[in-house]
Amino acid sequence: MKEEKQKSHRRLARELVVQGVYQWRTAGGTTSSIGEQLSDSENYVLSDRKYLTQLFQGILDSSVDLETQIQPCLDRPLKELSPVEYSILLLSTYELKNHLDIPYNVIINEAIELAKTFGGMGGHKYINGVLDKVAATLRDKEFALKNKIKH
Repeated sequence: MKEEKQKSHRRLARELVVQGVYQWRTAGGTTSSIGEQLSDSENYVLSDRKYLTQLFQGILDSSVDLETQIQPCLDRPLKELSPVEYSILLLSTYELKNHLDIPYNVIINEAIELAKTFGGMGGHKYINGVLDKVAATLRDKEFALKNKIKH
């Protein structure tokens, strides 16, 4: 029987952020009301709460700009994405743009894991493809360097 690896504090924060953005997109609500609901989650205490709050607030504050970054990398209008894909792409694009201390491939890997946890069958492949394009735009130098090393 395979022992399940304990999730990192940041992974738990990202999971809660995806849930919060999902709720914001589907049901609406204020940042504070959704934040209160997230704080009731059993994983909230185990998460990196400071990072969670910073991500969630930052994503909602810059959602229009993030959507502008994502849309050219999609094969359909953003509004046609599932709420889960939308939430993961917003989170990951925000991290790519604002957390340069985290390597882009780590952000993409985290997004893939989130898509496997919350998304539909094969959704992680779509997320991976879109984020590769977003990373090539937002992290062009880092992206080019990593891809040069691979070849």
